[in-house]
Amino acid sequence: MARKLDDVMAALTPERKMRVETRAMELATLKDLRLAAQQTQADMAAALGVGQDTISRLEKRSDMLLSTLRRYVQSMGGQLNLVAEFPNRPPVVIDHLGLERSKPLEIRGSRAEVRSILRAID
Repeated sequence: MARKLDDVMAALTPERKMRVETRAMELATLKDLRLAAQQTQADMAAALGVGQDTISRLEKRSDMLLSTLRRYVQSMGGQLNLVAEFPNRPPVVIDHLGLERSKPLEIRGSRAEVRSILRAID
């Protein structure tokens, strides 16, 4: 049975938790993230309802759908956030991208910030 990242982290000593969190900030690949969460490919496959070979291929990809990445992170108990950063503007969190949605894309920020960002994109 797959273990949730929150459960694993809660069982760690404060010092170990700090080391894990520091290391997690340095991670660059899905494999690194999975190993830091102390999950095997088989654990991930069971949590996602796919074969272990699918996890292996997924971890080798350089490009994937946001919905796939979101499910991968959520299966470890995490949450994926997408943040757009522009020079001289505060960061904007983009919600609902990569999710099936029944409402329009939501961008958080003041109206002036959102208008400014949308003008910069156009």
